Amino acid sequence: MDAATIQLSDEQAMWQVQSRNDARAFSLLVERWSASIEAVCLRMTGDAHKSQDIVQETFARLFTHRKDYRPTAPFSAFIRKIAINLCYDELRRVQRRKECSLDATDGDGPMPLESVPESSPSPDAALDARERLETVRRALMRLPEGHRSVVVLRHYENLKFREIADVLDIPEGTVKSRMADALSMLNRFLGTSLRGTTHLQDNYVNHER
Repeated sequence: MDAATIQLSDEQAMWQVQSRNDARAFSLLVERWSASIEAVCLRMTGDAHKSQDIVQETFARLFTHRKDYRPTAPFSAFIRKIAINLCYDELRRVQRRKECSLDATDGDGPMPLESVPESSPSPDAALDARERLETVRRALMRLPEGHRSVVVLRHYENLKFREIADVLDIPEGTVKSRMADALSMLNRFLGTSLRGTTHLQDNYVNHER
């Protein structure tokens, strides 16, 4: 990939894809966004294998619908919207097949949403951290899909409320309402099991970044 292509912004690269079917610009976008989109899909579906499939489908649809992109809009919102909608589709398929359950990640099932830092001070601390992450993961998977997407985009992707509104194509006020409802549900789901996760509440209801 040449230096000029590497220096393109996401919006410039997408314009190249849109107007010229530029394979190098498209490869640049895939390289830049694959990890982020996979993380979103994993947290939305709880299934590592399925999330990889959704990532591939996201980029396939990005290219197929390249003419729908508007150069004045952030590319980040455009690609995240595609990924989130594909996650919604998958979650609804799972629900219809009645395959969604709280115990679905036991054994060889989906991987945890987070990994324990390598710098964990001891095996006991690592186990405790993993148990906390699993508890939060299970609580997140119990949220309705519309609320889950808000939490994922806000908490893990660090998007502002107005940016989330752009991705989900809903009013900013609805985003804030869903966040408040989601935090209330998470607090009920978690109960007293994770006293140390009050940062979820602190990070989102007190101020807009």
